[in-house]
Amino acid sequence: MNLLIPPPVVVAITGTAMWQTNRTIEFGQFSFAFQEPLAIALLVLGLLLMALSIASFVTARTTVNPLKPANTSSLVTSGVFNLSRNPIYLGDLLVLAALALWLGNLVNIVLLALFVWYIERFQILPEEQALTRLFGEEYAAYCARVRRWL
Repeated sequence: MNLLIPPPVVVAITGTAMWQTNRTIEFGQFSFAFQEPLAIALLVLGLLLMALSIASFVTARTTVNPLKPANTSSLVTSGVFNLSRNPIYLGDLLVLAALALWLGNLVNIVLLALFVWYIERFQILPEEQALTRLFGEEYAAYCARVRRWL
């Protein structure tokens, strides 16, 4: 798998771009009651989703490393993986959505969409190909039962 940029770096780049967007573009600024508590709730939900996902990988004794999906020793389909085939990336998205909400700039929604496109194109699709090679029909049945994001 030829990964251009590791997922945590993509999250950091997207977050930095959101911060810069907020500092330089006044168009699309917003604020509303409960904006900060809602952002905190999204942040906590995203971090919890990531922690539960990692715990599932550790419990299954398989790799958490997104750079080497071919090293996966078992297919994890329980817990948060019943809700999403990619709960860590969903958690990343929720953390970035929390930042976008906290910053209060609609332009950052475009950056969220770019994050989803990039992660899906350059990370999720290659991972799915590797998992299909490793687990065949078992993975195909899982994909038929559980959506990619939510």
